Amino acid sequence: MRLTLLGTGDARQVPVYGCDCAACTLARSNASLRRLPCSALIECGDQRWLIDSGLPDLTERFPPRSFSGILQTHYHADHAQGLLHLRWGHGLVIPVHGPVDPQGLSDLYKHPGILDFSQPFAAFETRHFGELAVTALPLQHSKPTFGYLLEGQGRRIAYLTDTTGLPPATLDWLQREALNVLVIDCSMPPQPQPPRNHNDLTLALRCIEDAGAELGVLTHVGHTLDAWLLEHRRELPQHVTVGWDGRVI
Repeated sequence: MRLTLLGTGDARQVPVYGCDCAACTLARSNASLRRLPCSALIECGDQRWLIDSGLPDLTERFPPRSFSGILQTHYHADHAQGLLHLRWGHGLVIPVHGPVDPQGLSDLYKHPGILDFSQPFAAFETRHFGELAVTALPLQHSKPTFGYLLEGQGRRIAYLTDTTGLPPATLDWLQREALNVLVIDCSMPPQPQPPRNHNDLTLALRCIEDAGAELGVLTHVGHTLDAWLLEHRRELPQHVTVGWDGRVI
């Protein structure tokens, strides 16, 4: 099983338009430091599933029938905007499995085109796609949101973004068996007040510890966290790393 982080940025991405902080300045001069909308690709056996669809160039990155479908975490624009163009394809059907959200994004439900939204996940439902088992885990966000537990070929990986901490039932589910990797939302450096909608580093590290993950990978990273890491990266625990676009786990 292989997980590729296609994008690791928050809604602003990095560099942020008009920002001259140290992180944004470096990212403008070094493409490897840039962060696109948060998304991933999970591959297991003959299965290839996108996790989220916020990249605007999905039709260029993925030729027709080159992936099995989309595991949608939620329908905020930075995680779903790529669907607006993808839907106008021809000659195929792309399943989009995600949470029940009556509002969705824009007019996607009214004009889905080749996208099939007919089979949303229920909380803690597990679906099997060949060798890959996917369980939808409820998260704490401003829209109905699922993270996904990905199991196959002897590996157990959790991909959890966007969230503020973890609901007790989701944490209990993760603790049932050894967790190899936890990819977790971490948008900000440590904050003086409890954050809303997204983890700061303090909350993200607590999630990793509570879940008992062998490896924690930070994603949905904002420019303020990147700037903080320029001076404090060595303070991260040894089993916690920061994701980057294109990283393969």
